[in-house]
Amino acid sequence: MKIITAGLTALLLSTAASFAADAWKEAEVNGTKIYTDANGMTLYTYDKDEKGKSNCYDKCATNWPPLKAEAGAKADDEWSVVDRTDGTKMWAYDGKPVYTFIKDKKAGDVTGDGVGEVWHIVKAD
Repeated sequence: MKIITAGLTALLLSTAASFAADAWKEAEVNGTKIYTDANGMTLYTYDKDEKGKSNCYDKCATNWPPLKAEAGAKADDEWSVVDRTDGTKMWAYDGKPVYTFIKDKKAGDVTGDGVGEVWHIVKAD
């Protein structure tokens, strides 16, 4: 029974870690390393957010969909999970919540960079 329990625990831990690894990835666009969601869509931060807190809801969140975090997702290095006021969770990079942009149509698009002088690509260090 102990072997089964240990095996199940290891499986659950590796599954939780895979949620994080599957949520984002690194890509190179125009010679710059950036972070994207699992589908290759560029991730952005919003200057009006606070560290660990999203201020993008309603129409903002329609245009800038938050990068959702699955239930049970755990922080991973610079990546953390932020609770939203609507009860959902989202990913944050270096404490800043991250979003995709509705006008980016394909992987590699970066049309949201600089919008309103408050949206910025999440660059991979």
